Amino acid sequence: MIYYKDGAKRMRPVLTREEYLRLRNGGEQRQLVERIRNGEDGLKAKLVQMNYSCLPNEDGSLKGSKCLSTTVGMDIDHLTKEEMPVVRQRILSKKDELGLLMMEESARGGGYHLVFRRRPELSQEENLKWASDLLEVEFDKGAKDITRVFFTTTEAELIYLDDEIFEIVAELQCCSSQDQTSDFKHQPSFDPEARYNGVLFTDIIAKYWELFNGGKEPTEGDRNVLTFELAMTIRSICGYSLEKLMQVIPNYWKTHPQPLSAQRGETKCSPEEEAEWRKTLENALKEPRKGMPYRLKQVLQALKSQQAVKACGGTLTTPPPMPKKLPPLIRLLTKNVPWFYKPAVANAVFPGLGAHLHGVKFRYWDNVEHEATFMNILIGRQSIGKGTIKKPIEYIMEDIRQRDQPNRQREADWKQKNPGAKQKKDPRPTDICIQMLIDNLTDAVFNQRIVDVNNNGERFIYTIVDEIEGLKKVTSKGTVDEVGLLIRKAFDNSDAGQERVGADSVSGIAPLRWNFNASTTPPNARKFFYKMVNDGTVSRLDISTIIRSDDDDDDTAPVLGIYDHTFAEELKPYIDRLDAANGLIECAQAKKLSLDMKQENKDAAKLYESEAYRVFSYRANVIAWLKGMVLYVAHGYKWSKEIADFVRWTEQYNLWCKMLYFGQQLEKELREEVEIQRQSGPQNLLELLPDEFTTSQYRQMRQQQGKSGDGDSTLRSWQSRGHIVYDEVSGRYCKTEAYKRRFASEK
Repeated sequence: MIYYKDGAKRMRPVLTREEYLRLRNGGEQRQLVERIRNGEDGLKAKLVQMNYSCLPNEDGSLKGSKCLSTTVGMDIDHLTKEEMPVVRQRILSKKDELGLLMMEESARGGGYHLVFRRRPELSQEENLKWASDLLEVEFDKGAKDITRVFFTTTEAELIYLDDEIFEIVAELQCCSSQDQTSDFKHQPSFDPEARYNGVLFTDIIAKYWELFNGGKEPTEGDRNVLTFELAMTIRSICGYSLEKLMQVIPNYWKTHPQPLSAQRGETKCSPEEEAEWRKTLENALKEPRKGMPYRLKQVLQALKSQQAVKACGGTLTTPPPMPKKLPPLIRLLTKNVPWFYKPAVANAVFPGLGAHLHGVKFRYWDNVEHEATFMNILIGRQSIGKGTIKKPIEYIMEDIRQRDQPNRQREADWKQKNPGAKQKKDPRPTDICIQMLIDNLTDAVFNQRIVDVNNNGERFIYTIVDEIEGLKKVTSKGTVDEVGLLIRKAFDNSDAGQERVGADSVSGIAPLRWNFNASTTPPNARKFFYKMVNDGTVSRLDISTIIRSDDDDDDTAPVLGIYDHTFAEELKPYIDRLDAANGLIECAQAKKLSLDMKQENKDAAKLYESEAYRVFSYRANVIAWLKGMVLYVAHGYKWSKEIADFVRWTEQYNLWCKMLYFGQQLEKELREEVEIQRQSGPQNLLELLPDEFTTSQYRQMRQQQGKSGDGDSTLRSWQSRGHIVYDEVSGRYCKTEAYKRRFASEK
């Protein structure tokens, strides 16, 4: 990182991902990037500056540095908007060959900054030329000096970051000139940058406490036993080395940490406490070795699932950013809400827009015809402003609401003239068509609405509820399972309805065309869809969220723009075009884009080794493509780069939200499916044992069942088949979730 002292540029190392992201995510830094993107180029010099190609002079200064680092910074500039995604994908596809460590979009856009491993046999310029030839892209010739600094953007523009970049900096800092600034000479025994298979041990340990101690670190009273259990859990990936354990396991006996030493991972404690910490680790190493503990496998899998979120183009805490230039219709519908609500509104408007299409079909790249089905779930914590989507939707649906009113009155008049009886005096008018549904219906009413809209132009019914639980009231059954079934049928426009014999009974079957908007909180969303993550229900949803930054005052209600007659008049031409559309509509540009995104998703799933991302991406591509087709029609059958950019973004945004809220569960369930396929039938003896049992309990149960011998071979067989795992921390055998799920289904 570059800083100024006495008017001169100086350098200091950034040794952790946390500090690196903190520097990028400051409030002023974000504001500067946004203003620069809006044309204020003069502010660029105020951004955080980094150098990736050299080490500081003995006095810490940058000017005149001759000492190369083991990384090279590369500036790729002057790309067109069309070239940007192509170059980005090319770089990421060759990241291993390049040795890519960091990639970010430049402050003004139109270019990228890269950091890659230096080829020591080549000069700075030769390294840049080598990378340029590999990537088939020109580098900025004015940025070939090793002292050239890069103006850093925010985490939102950060495309790729490998923690190895901090390892290299730390290594060089320790072995470089002994005359450098004394603040960074000490080599601590605790190494915050140590990692296992690329994963920081600090992340592994933090996730361990999250899963097995409520997120709390050991403290006085429990630190002996908890530190011992932690050491038992991770010793197998530390080479059973005391030195390695001391490097990665914090000393929870520490007292009064000093600011600078704490930053470097040092601790300050009494000799007695230091000895107790060391003795605890030694005791853990003395225990018999029995392979990788089940707890550790759970921790590593949880971390892997988190990393897959990055495949969607965002970070673990921020979704992929919206395009700066939006299609005119989306720009209009989002103009009256603050920037942090725009992504949610931009996606929530499509169920209402799609409800205006009738008798319209779109042909996907696989030649399957789809209709404009959108079911949007907005997930956000309480009181964060989920209601901001309502006003735009209200204006979108106003014309349908007006058409529904006389039809509701005609239906009410008919009911009054023909009260419930075996014989009706007058048949129900066949041209009654009501699209907007309340959230409290019977099966008969829901079925009648499905048939009516189909018989009157193949239209959609539409529902909006404040809380997702309200969807259970659209039919008499009132169950989550019924909602899931309707979602799956609606996405595919499968037949729904009922057949009744009675003369007064409502009968009829028709394709289910049902769009809806619903909101909920993260816990409620996970609870509501718990059984539907792996059956295709969640993948059929369009999910969005609201995330406000730490700098925003979450308790302050958002200030909205004015929705009035002028807004309605601006919206009307787009709605009229949707209402007028009919028949089969195709768009070659949209088809090509969906094919490109399909391949990109396949590559991303492989890159991040995420089966959940792969599964979710199939229908996310369809949903994004459908949005593009709706915008294509609404804009007068005109395709544009703004529509294409929006389609790319909305797919990645939908995927990011799904991976954030449901990715870990889906990864787990898909993994268990594979385990179940490898298993043979369950053993009766295992069914008699509790979910967690000791060796003595197992042998006692064998005796009760009249079995001879110690049964060790049976235990080994159960383990090899994935029925049980041994937790060496607790000394117990544990039935796997896959086994329990399979046994429950067979019962």
